[in-house]
Amino acid sequence: MPAHRDFPPRLMPAPVAAHYLGVSESMLRTLGIPRRELGAKRVYDKADLDAHADNLPYEGQPEDINCKEADEAFN
Repeated sequence: MPAHRDFPPRLMPAPVAAHYLGVSESMLRTLGIPRRELGAKRVYDKADLDAHADNLPYEGQPEDINCKEADEAFN
């Protein structure tokens, strides 16, 4: 497997997942994002990481508003 990719892998170990989200590994562990089992490994799914990021509030937006639900209400 090449060391450098032009795209993120679908399943990522904690150090790669943390880098993908732009947080530390310790912060990643506190976010409650589920991990998948890949043999003896525990990995993060890119779809779960993206979903978590998509549901973060925008700056200045109250945290109790779900952006996805609001977007769907207006579409």
